[in-house]
Amino acid sequence: MAKARALDRRRKSVRNIRKITRTMELIATARFKKAMDRSIAARDYTKQLAKILENIAGAGADVVHPLLDVRPTERAAVLVLTGNRGLCGGYNSNVVRQSVALLGQWKSEHVDADLAVSGKRGISALKFRGYDMAERYTNFEDKPEFDAVAPIGRAYLEAYAAKKIDRLDVVYTKFHSIARQEAVTETLLPLKPPEATGGPDATGKAGPAASLASNEYDFYPSAESILEEILPASFLSRLFKCFLDAAVSEQVARMVAMKAATENAGGLIKSLSRQYNRARQSQITGEIMEILGGVEALKK
Repeated sequence: MAKARALDRRRKSVRNIRKITRTMELIATARFKKAMDRSIAARDYTKQLAKILENIAGAGADVVHPLLDVRPTERAAVLVLTGNRGLCGGYNSNVVRQSVALLGQWKSEHVDADLAVSGKRGISALKFRGYDMAERYTNFEDKPEFDAVAPIGRAYLEAYAAKKIDRLDVVYTKFHSIARQEAVTETLLPLKPPEATGGPDATGKAGPAASLASNEYDFYPSAESILEEILPASFLSRLFKCFLDAAVSEQVARMVAMKAATENAGGLIKSLSRQYNRARQSQITGEIMEILGGVEALKK
């Protein structure tokens, strides 16, 4: 009887856990849809800024800006984006592994690295590994706000312009699709100069991008003054996109992990039910045999 009761208690416990994982799966699904809509909107905005920069370059403007200045890396900044919570599969561990590899690379090349980490999981993991962190952020959840990201980005812009850092790498999980998320290292500073895709062709005529720029844009007071505004805005939008991608990927990872946990709990419940039924059947059979034995004894 004791074994059957233990199996029944364990089965009830697993059922309760399944209810929790199922609820967490539904919550992650709802949050994922909202976060993905925000990420897609930011992606369109970032692409449009890149298009404007290409058009400026296609118009023949000399693109010169301190944020485009490429110099030898003596001091690098590393920003790591993780989550505040777990139960999301390998989401946090993959980012931590990627960041440890990057920090090891900078150390082997004798480059000083200023480390900043967003997310309690990343902070605790890198602290356990003995890394010193210049900044720690724990206020970003599944809905990062641009107003919260912008001060971080402006601080990096000022540091780069003042030559306090020579490079900025962001380690985060890039969202490709529901089936694919990848821990990557993306270099945001120095900015990549815009490419003129519409230069003169073999006949010496302006290409399509140059024509587009000259037809659709009038630069006032100059293309250079416009770059002063667009380049920092482009950087901030790309940084914000990294935070949004990280939030979307975290919810996808949690959704998948909780779905797998729910399915595993269902399989375990079935297995425990079979074991319980067998134990109960064996117990009932034993009790019947005892009764029959007692009847036979009374007949004698």
